[in-house]
Amino acid sequence: MRVEIVRIGNSRGVRLPKVLLEQYGFKEAAELSVENGRLVLSPVARSRAGWHEQFAQASSAELEADLAEILPDAVSAEWDAAEWQW
Repeated sequence: MRVEIVRIGNSRGVRLPKVLLEQYGFKEAAELSVENGRLVLSPVARSRAGWHEQFAQASSAELEADLAEILPDAVSAEWDAAEWQW
């Protein structure tokens, strides 16, 4: 596919068809690299994509177990409820 290089301020850019961007998963950013003398553009995955859905599916018992594993000496939520004053 042939595309034109266009002027964008003091820089240059290439306009990519919306269909290609959607087909290959490009959102807000792209990774540009040089491979064998060619420019290669790759979509960038969001670093925390899917976290919200995973937390929503996890039960509070699972989250407490994970927290206990990560921070075995952490103060329990029971202390917070009984001793903490707002």
